[in-house]
Amino acid sequence: MSAMSPLPQALLAALQAEFGERCSTALAVREQHGRDESVFDVPPPQAVVFAEREAEVARVVALCARHRVPVIPYGAGSSLEGHLLAVRGGISLDLSRMNAIVRVAAEDLTVTVQPGVTRKQLNEALKHEGLFFPIDPGADASLGGMAATRASGTNAVRYGTMRENVLALRVVNAHGEVVRCGSRAKKSSAGYDLTRLVVGSEGTLGVITELTVKVHPLPEAVSAAVCFFPGIAAAVRTAMQVIQLGVPIARCELLDTNAVRAVNAHDRLGLKESPMLLMEFHGSEAGVAEQAAVVQAVAADHGGEAFEWATTPEARTRLWTARHHAYLSGLQMRPGCRAVTTDTCVPISRLAENIEASIAEVEAAGLPYFIVGHVGDGNFHMAYLIDPGRPEELETAERLSAQMAARAIALDGTCTGEHGIGLHKQRFLVDEAGDEAVAAMRAIKQAWDPLGILNPGKVFSG
Repeated sequence: MSAMSPLPQALLAALQAEFGERCSTALAVREQHGRDESVFDVPPPQAVVFAEREAEVARVVALCARHRVPVIPYGAGSSLEGHLLAVRGGISLDLSRMNAIVRVAAEDLTVTVQPGVTRKQLNEALKHEGLFFPIDPGADASLGGMAATRASGTNAVRYGTMRENVLALRVVNAHGEVVRCGSRAKKSSAGYDLTRLVVGSEGTLGVITELTVKVHPLPEAVSAAVCFFPGIAAAVRTAMQVIQLGVPIARCELLDTNAVRAVNAHDRLGLKESPMLLMEFHGSEAGVAEQAAVVQAVAADHGGEAFEWATTPEARTRLWTARHHAYLSGLQMRPGCRAVTTDTCVPISRLAENIEASIAEVEAAGLPYFIVGHVGDGNFHMAYLIDPGRPEELETAERLSAQMAARAIALDGTCTGEHGIGLHKQRFLVDEAGDEAVAAMRAIKQAWDPLGILNPGKVFSG
């Protein structure tokens, strides 16, 4: 089906008959489901269906398969690389109403949820059990979308990413059949690991309808701290040394001067406007104090100063809320702008080199920018702020983004640590994985989705 093919009337009639008002062709609804946080502008999906049960997801996919019409899973709409865009038309399948917490198995440290459950919703429910779900990409994303994009975020340095924290899935395949992947057991040697195959597949292999994930006990003690540095290199090298020393720090986030300035203006924090590390420590009271002392000494060796502690929940929340607002705060630095955001991840020993080179390039180009990064695991994000009325700025941002991705690959890293491939990074996949690996991925896609209806146009170019 080409991007301009009309939606078959027989399909639309069947969807409207079965879903009634939950099948919408209203322009406002379609436009809402046709935009994410990327800079891509494409026509919206031709219809939106709101599913409330797994059987309904299976029915929608089966109908679309019969008519060879694309299906694009939709969660919270917070993706950054065009994952949810209907580049070839079709049906946006909204899973946000499938938001039930199916089972909390506190004794096993697992929880089973529907895909529309958001991380904040889950943690609100878990806190009464003394548990929490650690994956925190910033946005209040849905867990289905987080699994589909292999999300990570601020806690990944200690708790890992969705890849490590998803134990089992229920997935509707391209034929409208439900496939069960994995179990609640902590490990398995039974056959191919289909769970890890689906996690990170960006909706191109199936539609996730249920997840079982690991949860963790709430730590006895939590402490957050900020520390300011004379330059980016000093801050990054502090983070590198902390990781190399084996300090079990829970979060280690970098904000460059531009990002600190932005969150100060947005959240009225009054932070010193210089490169900053925002860190958090989890454990026992004695363990947290020991970790903090080691990190403070390392920071001092690199010129770190003005160490500030936030030990109360209110103070910690204020700091982390500001960090999560960094993207929106940064946009306000240039009213009316759009952000071209990109991320890379490299071995921790190459991180300073990667960031410094990226800064030199953007400053030479003269584009406004800001940087935030999960520097504890070698991952950082660059946001280029462009005037949408000046195409040459978009061209410059794309050139800089390409240089940054190519450099990360050359440093034995990856073109994306957590944003995913989507539409934006398809050209780098062969450079990173190699022709043979991409051919294997295409073969898997063909085997799982022979009609090419599942989120087509994503991951692979052409």
